[in-house]
Amino acid sequence: MKLLVAIKRVVDYNIKVRPKADGSDVDIATVKMSINPFDEVAVEEALRLKEAGIATEVVAVAVGTAQSQDVLRHALAMGVDRAILVETDAVTEPLATAKLLKAVVQREQPQLTLIGKQAIDDDAAETGQMLAALLNVGQGTFASKLELTADRVVVTREISGGQEKVSLPLPAVITTDLRLNEPRYVKLPNLMQAKKKPIETLKSSDLGMDQAPRLKLLRVAEPPARAPGVKVSGVSELLQKLRNEAKVLP
Repeated sequence: MKLLVAIKRVVDYNIKVRPKADGSDVDIATVKMSINPFDEVAVEEALRLKEAGIATEVVAVAVGTAQSQDVLRHALAMGVDRAILVETDAVTEPLATAKLLKAVVQREQPQLTLIGKQAIDDDAAETGQMLAALLNVGQGTFASKLELTADRVVVTREISGGQEKVSLPLPAVITTDLRLNEPRYVKLPNLMQAKKKPIETLKSSDLGMDQAPRLKLLRVAEPPARAPGVKVSGVSELLQKLRNEAKVLP
């Protein structure tokens, strides 16, 4: 059984991003980049399925510039068998990314495709669902547990107020939540070995997929600073401020 895992290069989750001075975008020129945390969970789950003898091959794929090779090498250091880069200089929106991933899925023919439920840069949480729709296969979103057999996958997913189990025939697309597992620590020797492993590169223009953007970024700005809190002398003053200053009471 072959598993395909889609990963993305994003600003490291420990970094506080700032908008550019002209407000045209987020400034990522000198910040640390890393693998999207939700995608790292997907890689870890695929590797655990292989170690359990359920899967035979794990392939990682990333869509982005040549710089995305670093997150693919991170996946190789974790233990994936092969890495594919769909190289594009454009900033792809979720639909364009899903279309490019569709071409790779059709080429690789995996029984299961895993992808993080969302990327922490745009928080769109759309790519996995769009990919499943384009492939016309079942989808299990926000997975917190997977049970995989030869022809089906049972997904335990988080819903409002509880959990839900869905059973899907293979092939299928699964989006992973952080509750699914805790990714392994990547050792330095493995990272050094991963630098020597080949990464297959596909040009996005050769895949014949429409990458035209549907959205236009108008402006990026920091949220307004919160006003400092104040102390009140009693309940009557609190009610007065809520009514007359905050305007949250009639």
